[in-house]
Amino acid sequence: MKFTRLIFIFMALVLSASPSHGSESKDGNWYPYEVDVLNPPFDMESEKTSLQYVPLKKAKKKWQLCVSFPHMKDAYWTAVNYGIINEAERLGVKINLVEAGGYTNLSKQISQIEDCISSGANALIVGAISYQGLNNVISEARNKNIPVIDVVNGVSSTDIVAKSLVSFGEMGGKTGEYLVAMHPNGSKKMKVAWFPGPSGAGWVEAGHKGFSAAVANGAIELLETKYGDTGKEVQTKLVEDTLQAHPDVDYIVGTAVTAEAAASILRSRGLAKEIKVISYYFTPGVENGIKSGRIMAAPTDSTVIQGRIAVDQAVRVLEGIPYRMHVGPQLFMVDESNINTFNRDGALAPMNFKPTFNLD
Repeated sequence: MKFTRLIFIFMALVLSASPSHGSESKDGNWYPYEVDVLNPPFDMESEKTSLQYVPLKKAKKKWQLCVSFPHMKDAYWTAVNYGIINEAERLGVKINLVEAGGYTNLSKQISQIEDCISSGANALIVGAISYQGLNNVISEARNKNIPVIDVVNGVSSTDIVAKSLVSFGEMGGKTGEYLVAMHPNGSKKMKVAWFPGPSGAGWVEAGHKGFSAAVANGAIELLETKYGDTGKEVQTKLVEDTLQAHPDVDYIVGTAVTAEAAASILRSRGLAKEIKVISYYFTPGVENGIKSGRIMAAPTDSTVIQGRIAVDQAVRVLEGIPYRMHVGPQLFMVDESNINTFNRDGALAPMNFKPTFNLD
């Protein structure tokens, strides 16, 4: 039994260990940064090649980039915002950023992107509310020779020119693998409640698929899958409803907002030792939760870097410079074993950064 337990612990540590990812160089630059390049592009099943990403030094022109986000309600999108603003400032281009207010506001995001097109934006960077719902407006931009870069969430449109994102299927998969390493087949079955995020979003569908496939290989019983917007109130209610329906749950796994809400609820009810919490992406709240022991682990997709690369891709396209069409930072798990040593700058905005919507 002791030997078996050591194997499980070793597997968990292997899954959590981070490779040597980029950090600030001696001259203060964020690059080179280790990424995966997918070829052929725009297919998450494509072969990946590891690359040290190096952006342009400066743009030749003060291009106007319009950026569309689903919302700015949590620290995840604040990190993308920071990456975009900081990189645009470094390259010397303009930013106009709009946010739709939440994943239920697809029509608002479409309208905002149409305003970007009509206002004379040179390129669009889009964090999509819906995997398919923006295809028509993306085609409209393409017809007007405005390149569209797909950042973070993913779209199905073939009219985009680049993707700066990771596979949320892999994010969900890594999270599931982490659980299975601790609870493999043959061990006591763990009851898990799963909160993948808002229904219909491309990243949520991918995350759910990856997580479900991974936990099927272990002693895991998925009690319930609950979808909902990533607002704190929505996720808090979903967690409370689940605890009422399934008081015997062993793990709550889901979005960063879910994890933060669950950690607070469990602590107030004196259940933090009985029920464990895992997030399937990384935010400052998750970071604090791991440090305090209230959240067990989360994979990071280096959110800041995704924003930086999207800006570099946009400038390269506008200036006719060769570029990587499909790029994503390499994923790794963060838990108590590496929370104090991983590259925080690639994943989270600085503590003093405030959401920024315009850069002239």
